[in-house]
Amino acid sequence: MIENLNKIFDSRIRLGIMSTLMVNADISFNELKELLNITDGNLASHLKTLEENEYVKIHKGFIGKKTNTTYAVTKAGEKAFKIHLTALEKMIGSMK
Repeated sequence: MIENLNKIFDSRIRLGIMSTLMVNADISFNELKELLNITDGNLASHLKTLEENEYVKIHKGFIGKKTNTTYAVTKAGEKAFKIHLTALEKMIGSMK
């Protein structure tokens, strides 16, 4: 059961990002930052890790003349996160 835990999701911030993206089709950088109550740099570094592992996709666009970056979970990210959550649930269940 522990072998199905994904080291990428060990971080509480990455866990928060993935949890948020699992229930939102997409979300902006600023919304994520506010929701998780973290700094720009901290969020950017965790998003980079998730993107490098192909768990998150980025869409850059414009709202008027302002840039707008949104994030969404990929199919691979969704699958990996569900496997991770299932492993956590099994681990917790075995401790009862």
